[in-house]
Amino acid sequence: MNSTDVLSMYENIAGLTSKMAMAAQASDWTTLGRLETQCAVQSVAAIGGVPALEGNARQRKIDLLKQIMANDRAIRDVTEPWMGRLNG
Repeated sequence: MNSTDVLSMYENIAGLTSKMAMAAQASDWTTLGRLETQCAVQSVAAIGGVPALEGNARQRKIDLLKQIMANDRAIRDVTEPWMGRLNG
């Protein structure tokens, strides 16, 4: 995996998590589940680790990770209360 592959993977994951956040906010659980599966497939490449990046590529990776984390928080903001109601 080279730097282009790494950034492409993170860009795909960022795009998927953005769509996941929109699906969660729309209570579209079917789409959310489908996108979650796609995201997991994209993430498999990172399991063995990814090469260290430098310069602009490193900064882009950091920005993408921040976006992914923000999307994750948006998803959790919707799903955690919903799951709490189901378990309560």
